[in-house]
Amino acid sequence: MKANIHPEYKEVQVHCACGNTFMAGSTNEEIRVEICSQCHPFYTGQAKSIEKGGRIERFNKKFNR
Repeated sequence: MKANIHPEYKEVQVHCACGNTFMAGSTNEEIRVEICSQCHPFYTGQAKSIEKGGRIERFNKKFNR
């Protein structure tokens, strides 16, 4: 590999829109994100699961069987 062509990798602060901050490694000076593990519905337990049903159930419902 060529010498002195790689960017400097350092610890930077990540800022979320919810106000949470944490450290991560990056070549950027600062990182801003819209969603993180503190506010994402999957991680907070607020996720909604939608039960669609299978093909047979939908067919029976459609044709009133």
